[in-house]
Amino acid sequence: MAGIGRGLLKMRNSSREIFIARQPILDRAQKLVAYELLFRSGHRNAADVDDHREATASVITRAFVDLGIEAALGPYKGYINCDESLLLSDMLEVLPPDKIVLEVLETVAVTPAIVARCLELKSLGYVLALDDFVADHERLRPLLAIVDIVKVDTMLLNAEELLEATRLLKKWPVRLLAERVDSQETAAQCHADGYALFQGYYFAHPAIIAGKKLGHSQLALLNLLDMVVKDAETEELEAVFKQEPGLAVNLLRLTNSLGSGVRTRITSLRHAISVLGRRQLHRWLQLLMYTAPAASAAAGPLMQLAATRGRLMELLAARVMPGDRGGEDHAFMCGILSLMPALMGVAMEDILSTVSVGQELTAALQMGAGTLGTMMALTVALEGNDGEACHNFTAKLSGLDADIVNACHTQALVWANNIERET
Repeated sequence: MAGIGRGLLKMRNSSREIFIARQPILDRAQKLVAYELLFRSGHRNAADVDDHREATASVITRAFVDLGIEAALGPYKGYINCDESLLLSDMLEVLPPDKIVLEVLETVAVTPAIVARCLELKSLGYVLALDDFVADHERLRPLLAIVDIVKVDTMLLNAEELLEATRLLKKWPVRLLAERVDSQETAAQCHADGYALFQGYYFAHPAIIAGKKLGHSQLALLNLLDMVVKDAETEELEAVFKQEPGLAVNLLRLTNSLGSGVRTRITSLRHAISVLGRRQLHRWLQLLMYTAPAASAAAGPLMQLAATRGRLMELLAARVMPGDRGGEDHAFMCGILSLMPALMGVAMEDILSTVSVGQELTAALQMGAGTLGTMMALTVALEGNDGEACHNFTAKLSGLDADIVNACHTQALVWANNIERET
């Protein structure tokens, strides 16, 4: 693999500016099971990369050579796009079959050579998926008899067409994956129709409920967060934790985790607070929002996304505003708080009214203003695989380019994977 890795590195370095991303794939219980690894050129006139083999090789290099499979994907599988040339090459066979799902692009001609190659890859243990199914049932019949998963593009079908496509596909022994799901309504429809997998950030779209009030545990966490920001005494913090047994247990568990850097077992709240220190406690409280018992069913993927956002924002801040520790902390908090409306079902202004975050952070979260707002926009553009937007926002931030952004992003993904293992 080392020789192939060197070839891929050379290919990546000679290619156009490419931003990498990953999109979550959830099961019927809204638990993360996989990610699709994505790429997008940052240049307007190259928004759709023509050479899928070259672009996919860039993704493979970053994910499996630079980082290593476990670091890039954690415990999840990775979906990789494959055009005809990539499918027919032996490059794929360096990838571990137990970690990879190979997506046959909709542009691939269903020839005897492609069918034979798909059968060969299946025999080697690879899981195969058919990408972007819409309605071309007859043309794809030979592949439908081979693949394990069919991805149905919900954005290109109305409700009636989606129902008909689903009916046709149920004749085959395949699992159905609804992709480009952008709302809870679409997810609910596909769930009712028997889809096994769902791809998209629908779980992160705020569903604000008019008149909804924050729950007691949510208010307690926000109160604790506000107290830490205001540098309250340890005794005051301990008293609030004691009133919330679930939060106290979470604090002790997280403090005792390997990622906290604590070498001795923590046996009391006061000990946990003092050993962690205020900066670390501040961070854990923000992450605890996504692990609290009152959190929604989507808390798992939301926590992954929030942790990635926070860490990415922090790493970008270290480049954009070097030496500004406070700026890094604000950037981390911005990333974490940005998903609170989706988690709690209340408006951002209601959340911010309970936490003293300052004008700069408030402006970034509510209006996308300032440097923090631009970094937040870049982070969201990476999640949405919008290469042109990534390029434009990167150009507005001093000290950044595509390579630096990708390096920070992959570091954030690794960090978020480790956080989830500990929670």
